[in-house]
Amino acid sequence: MILSWDKPVILFYKEKSKGPFREPFLVVRARRLTVTKSEKGKKYRGLIEDFIHYMGDVDYISTHTGPANRFVMCWMDDREDDFDKAWRKLNGVTFKTGPALKDGGRGKFGGFKRTFNARFEAEKGKLG
Repeated sequence: MILSWDKPVILFYKEKSKGPFREPFLVVRARRLTVTKSEKGKKYRGLIEDFIHYMGDVDYISTHTGPANRFVMCWMDDREDDFDKAWRKLNGVTFKTGPALKDGGRGKFGGFKRTFNARFEAEKGKLG
């Protein structure tokens, strides 16, 4: 099963064993988020395409790769009318490598714009 979302704003949290998530350490906007559920239905793989960061430090993911560093990703599904049902979430998200710098061009206001791609794996998800 392959699912895709266009232009999602994705919030990243450090995965904790206790307590609610309070503040994301990273917020990004992507051109597309694609998630593939494995045949066995237990794991997910995904790609975040052409994303820029709104808040936080993308480099934190680059320095915290591997199975010991797990994250939670959350975003809204614009196709869902009910706000309470629109949240999508992946738990146990890991990155084997950090985000790959795709483009280092200039933004529309003249500043340096960094665009990335990143592949990830996740253990659990609420995708619909």
